[in-house]
Amino acid sequence: MVAASALSEKPNTFLARDEQQQAQIIDFVAALQAKTGTEIPADFVPALQCPDGSRITLPQPVFDALLKVVEAMREGLAVTVAPTHTQLTTQEVADLLGISRPTVVKLCEEGEIRYTKPGRHRRVLLRDALAYQETQRQRRSAALAEIAAVSEDLDLYDVDPGEYNAAVKAIRTARGSRSAE
Repeated sequence: MVAASALSEKPNTFLARDEQQQAQIIDFVAALQAKTGTEIPADFVPALQCPDGSRITLPQPVFDALLKVVEAMREGLAVTVAPTHTQLTTQEVADLLGISRPTVVKLCEEGEIRYTKPGRHRRVLLRDALAYQETQRQRRSAALAEIAAVSEDLDLYDVDPGEYNAAVKAIRTARGSRSAE
């Protein structure tokens, strides 16, 4: 039976507390790689072994999540596990997205990130912050793909970097002289 605290709806952060725990994580990763190699075989069935010796098969998404947790902990990083309905402050969203809190507030006010305002402060669901993050990732990928396609069409990959830099400098100089007029 899983302990009730393990099913808590509060976010929990996990970090190896000392060198011994860090070594155990590294040993675990090494043991897993020894059993499965660098590629996990198709017939591999992940499972947890309970204290009574019984085994519980892990669904693939749970196993994938655990692998990511172990990899992060192996690198000495803390891992926070939180339900997607967890409410975050605008500062927590800013930290998650790597942007400033005022920018998060602006994005909320512009409707880019869904939020509630139960009192004086905005609250954002973790799932909404993650949805915004994914949308931004997709926009960046599409923009980069478009830039690459245009560059390819214009044969910019074959341009000498020195010529390119000179052309950019000339354009900037021309723009600067126009703004002075």
